[in-house]
Amino acid sequence: MSVRDAAMTGDARLRAMLQEAMQDVARDIDRAFDLVLDLPDDPRRRLFEAMRHAAMGGGKRMRPLLVKAAGELFSLDREQLIRVGLAVECIHIYSLVHDDLPAMDNDDLRHGKPSCHRAFDEATAILAGDGLHDLAFEIVADERTHPDPFVRCELVRLLARASGPHGMAGGQMMDMAAETQTFDLSTVTRLQQLKTGAIIGFCIDAAAVMAHLPPEGRTGLHGYAHDIGLAFQIADDLLDVEGDADLAGKALGKDAAAGKQTFVSLLGAGQARRQAHMLVEQAKAHLHHYDARADLLRAIADYVIERDR
Repeated sequence: MSVRDAAMTGDARLRAMLQEAMQDVARDIDRAFDLVLDLPDDPRRRLFEAMRHAAMGGGKRMRPLLVKAAGELFSLDREQLIRVGLAVECIHIYSLVHDDLPAMDNDDLRHGKPSCHRAFDEATAILAGDGLHDLAFEIVADERTHPDPFVRCELVRLLARASGPHGMAGGQMMDMAAETQTFDLSTVTRLQQLKTGAIIGFCIDAAAVMAHLPPEGRTGLHGYAHDIGLAFQIADDLLDVEGDADLAGKALGKDAAAGKQTFVSLLGAGQARRQAHMLVEQAKAHLHHYDARADLLRAIADYVIERDR
């Protein structure tokens, strides 16, 4: 077998591994949501229905997948990783429910179905987002997530920072400001590091915390998370310009219509694509200390820029 054939075989193996892992995580997360969002027989039922509508049956589950992949580096308990993945997915979905509201992005579709406020109403969608946000911390703080209370406390702190004004919420504020202000490349990069990258960083850091890895041992993992976070957003920007709305399950081209600067508008599609590929290769290089246990993380890095939705 030639070196090229061996490489192709290796690539096929990684793609198959990724596909299987994505299916497993999606199934596990949907099953977990089904349990924690069991419909009550009281006036709260409509709220739970809205939360289930937003949370189940759609999405790439990329963030829980990252938690699982990072956890495999340290042979962590699978059920504990699913719980952390569920918590971070609660945060992600709450942000989408609120982003879709008329006061924010005013989107009618999410994952190929009516956005939460369209399927229900604005007030219920706001409460559904609030409920998912709070559920995330209830899950992380539960002793079933990790037996060590200090680990659970650190997970709560990191998730709060990644989702709050120093992370995702701060990035969303910058994104709203981008409609009326002109941002240069460094500002757009900072925006995306907060809006998208902070939560991705948590997914990787959470596994390190659960494994009691000291901060000085996390440098490579932080580099990986930083680089795929930016590559992920560049790929999103490219899909917003070149993608298929039917595959994406949401409206595309909204950034350009709103006059926002993006990696694509500032760099051009060709340079943005080259930058994304460079970031992916750089991300994988950060994993050089790890053996085949990091193969799923490597496959995720490649998928970030190969996906069509």
